[in-house]
Amino acid sequence: MRAVVIDEVGVEPTVQDVPDPTCPPGGAVLDVAATGVCRSDWHVLAGHDPVTLPHVPGHELVGTIREVGEGVTRWRVGDRVTTPFVCGCGRCALCAAGESQVCPDQRQPGFSDWGSYAEQVALHAADHNIVAVPETMRDETAAALGCRFATSYRAVAQHGGVRADQWVAVHGAGGAGLSAVLVAKALGARAVVVDLAPAALERATALGVDAAIDGRGLDPAAIAAAVHEVTDGGAHVSIDAFGSPAAATASVLSLRRRGRHVQVGLLFGDAAQIPLPMDRIIAWELAVHGSHGLAAADYPVMLDLVTRAGIDLDTLVGRVVGLDEAPAALASLGETPASAGVTVIRP
Repeated sequence: MRAVVIDEVGVEPTVQDVPDPTCPPGGAVLDVAATGVCRSDWHVLAGHDPVTLPHVPGHELVGTIREVGEGVTRWRVGDRVTTPFVCGCGRCALCAAGESQVCPDQRQPGFSDWGSYAEQVALHAADHNIVAVPETMRDETAAALGCRFATSYRAVAQHGGVRADQWVAVHGAGGAGLSAVLVAKALGARAVVVDLAPAALERATALGVDAAIDGRGLDPAAIAAAVHEVTDGGAHVSIDAFGSPAAATASVLSLRRRGRHVQVGLLFGDAAQIPLPMDRIIAWELAVHGSHGLAAADYPVMLDLVTRAGIDLDTLVGRVVGLDEAPAALASLGETPASAGVTVIRP
């Protein structure tokens, strides 16, 4: 099969012919119909999230089952499916409790295993991890479910517990941030977005945010002050959807008393050990959460919200490219945050 292969950290990958994946026992092999280009994939290319090289990235995917392994009972060849980027083992207590996103024996396409920037991809524990895609949902749209939208849904709806008329502050208007806006608005909340790129703020405004703050030249305290002014006292839920010390600090400071910060953006290296304003967290009884994707068991509830609220996931999609254009699209994420929507690969 053809696949995008990273041979060296920091060097733009190339499209190569590689062996077809082997179907694991209890797993499945998919013909990839579409896969998203995510900043998490760029962290792999940059060496922030180490993997064994050579490596095929890609973890947001939709496809058709080509082969099922021994023991699979729920799925058949030809089924159109997707999967969370965290695939639980399906055997441990956490998986049994529906918390596969933190399974200690998890497998991740594009990280622990070769991923979906390819014509085919193998998945483990198919009966536990694979999710049917609604017939009415386009491939390009479904490809964004497995990471950005699902992670932001968990951040806003589950960790954040957002209710109607509450304020949600979103720091970073890339794919994850825009997804958080769509979920917040679907739940009847109000949303304020902070970003450094005017184009990103324009896109967020087009999605219906109630306020947009240009963070250029502002430190975290100044950004938080602007959020407090807009929200009349601070956000009920604030999300770092970009992943930086400054964005995380601004997110915590943007909260009102008893507010909830959710960390969605990834932090690596020295940035992973950042100090947060613990004096504020203690005095205001703030809650701090991480959002590490969404278990397959929770997909039906998420998809029901998409249907009931009429969330237009197509608004998240920007460019659609072929496999030959994928290496440059991935490498470009290190230059500036995406502001033109999610880039989707059709292998």
